[in-house]
Amino acid sequence: MSFSAWIELIASGLITGGIYALVALGLNLQYGLMRILNIAHGEFLMLGAFLTWWVQSSLGVSPLLMVPLSFALLMALGLAIHFLCFRRLTATSPNLDIFEARGLMVAFGLMFLVQNLVSWLWGGDLRGYDFMTEPVKMGDAQFAGNKLLVFGLALLFSGALIVLMRTTLLGKGVRALMQSPVGAQLVGIDTRRLHPLMFGVGLGLSGVAGCLLSMAYTISPSMGEPYTVTALIVITLGGFGSMGGALAGGLLLGVVEAIGMHYTNPSLKALLSYTVFIAVLLLRPEGLFTRKSRKA
Repeated sequence: MSFSAWIELIASGLITGGIYALVALGLNLQYGLMRILNIAHGEFLMLGAFLTWWVQSSLGVSPLLMVPLSFALLMALGLAIHFLCFRRLTATSPNLDIFEARGLMVAFGLMFLVQNLVSWLWGGDLRGYDFMTEPVKMGDAQFAGNKLLVFGLALLFSGALIVLMRTTLLGKGVRALMQSPVGAQLVGIDTRRLHPLMFGVGLGLSGVAGCLLSMAYTISPSMGEPYTVTALIVITLGGFGSMGGALAGGLLLGVVEAIGMHYTNPSLKALLSYTVFIAVLLLRPEGLFTRKSRKA
């Protein structure tokens, strides 16, 4: 295989991995901070994709304008869901284990609710639209313009979240809650404000990921669940609670899938992902990009 073909193959994996990372960052934020394993996360990605497609095809609005709108709409929806569902669970659950179990059941209900709502509104057919499909040449390699844009925006949002977490007072509060919820509350960090805000941000990121996906790929009401599973794999690769690890894990998984499918068969994509997932769980359960905890 020529050098340019290798570049195109790796770039294809990185583009896919950028979306993986963006989805995983939102889910990692929710689970790492609140212990909400939101398995409906991918359905909100799908909702963001369908909203973008509908606005573009019905009103002629540019998908680029839908990027901030998707974030705002899904974040507002996340705030509402947290207020209606998870705030109540927090107040009524006697301990964290029961809260996690109840939260998982609520997330199951949300998954089927969103999927069936989208199917009812727009049907179950594949949808899509043309946007920046012209090829862009870089040396001997060429790439679709929309996919390069998707990759750039995915990295932009992922990087912005990581910078927010590492450099701002808000981010330091979130990281403190992830490391020691009791200790963070003892020093005055208000979980009643941070929890719904970060849950909303997580759903907002899923809406952005769906918006970006719709620019380059066809979409369907069943597209969400595979992205939830992939996000869980990425979080395992990067380490639970690690934002930088989720970004690196997403990009790595995308490249592994691209190279693996090239040398095997595209239908084996899921097999490749699960093989990586199981290997990391067995050999490096704390994640590939986190330091091993030292024994006292």
